Amino acid sequence: MRVYLGVDVGSVTTKVVALDEEEKVLAGLYLRTQGRPIETIQEGLRLIQEMLPSGVEVAGAGTTGSARYLAGVVAGADTIKNEITAHAVGALHFVPDVQTIVEIGGQDSKIIILRDGVVTDFGMNTVCAAGTGSFLDHQALRLNISIEEFGPLAIQSKTPVRIAGRCTVFAESDMVHKQQVGHSKEDILYGLCDALVRNYLNNVALGKETLPPVVFQGGVAFNVGIRRVLEEALKTPIIVPPHHECMGAIGAGLLAKEAVVGRGTSFKGFEVSQVKYRTTSFECKACANLCEIAQLSTNGNVLARWGGRCDMWERTSVKS
Repeated sequence: MRVYLGVDVGSVTTKVVALDEEEKVLAGLYLRTQGRPIETIQEGLRLIQEMLPSGVEVAGAGTTGSARYLAGVVAGADTIKNEITAHAVGALHFVPDVQTIVEIGGQDSKIIILRDGVVTDFGMNTVCAAGTGSFLDHQALRLNISIEEFGPLAIQSKTPVRIAGRCTVFAESDMVHKQQVGHSKEDILYGLCDALVRNYLNNVALGKETLPPVVFQGGVAFNVGIRRVLEEALKTPIIVPPHHECMGAIGAGLLAKEAVVGRGTSFKGFEVSQVKYRTTSFECKACANLCEIAQLSTNGNVLARWGGRCDMWERTSVKS
């Protein structure tokens, strides 16, 4: 059996999927990156191998996410693509006529606008966490509930309250006030869902034409409270595709399948999970930009460098 691997390495989570020749998801993983991207990539490859039937042949591998270049070097990727492209390809695989993609992850949120299957516009959150999953994680902790309980409790709300969710600091003080005056936990939770969607639409999606079909993906799509508020705000049904939390990795796997047509894969094998890597960085003094260049090596041999505004340090053979 031939499979195609997709790896999406973000600052909070790492996703690894394996697709078969029919582009169906055979196995998928959702791991915490925990500030250790190399170890998490290696752990993801080791675990996905255990989930696959023995004797499978990896015919292609693709990477995406904020650590996509690092993951590409470690795994030996056939293609490295940005998150916008990977998430769009993943969504189009399940909803071919999608026109709007809402993607809310742990630290990043984005909106992707497509027309006739082509990305025409996109937007991403900047430095504020009030429109991302970390906002909900933090507030759930404040209310002493698990993130899994959040959505089901929120949709039990009868009289939602308005939470000042423009900033997580203000949200906390507003939540304390609402608790002190006796509002129920369910009403406060629904208010938090409303605050996140309000922030998302007023910042990430500001000025974007959100036409249906709308696909909602990313880890926050598990939250039924957010889904309901989003449907009410956009006044259209929201489609949550299967494997929505791994959509970037699925897109990377699909792109890898395209990339290896007519040639062999560059995948280094599952054995890379045993290799000891070392990352360092230095300041490039070639020009006034003084870029910080990241460097990956093993056994004293430099495998790749990246991070500059130009490509003078990038010595990887992986095609972008």
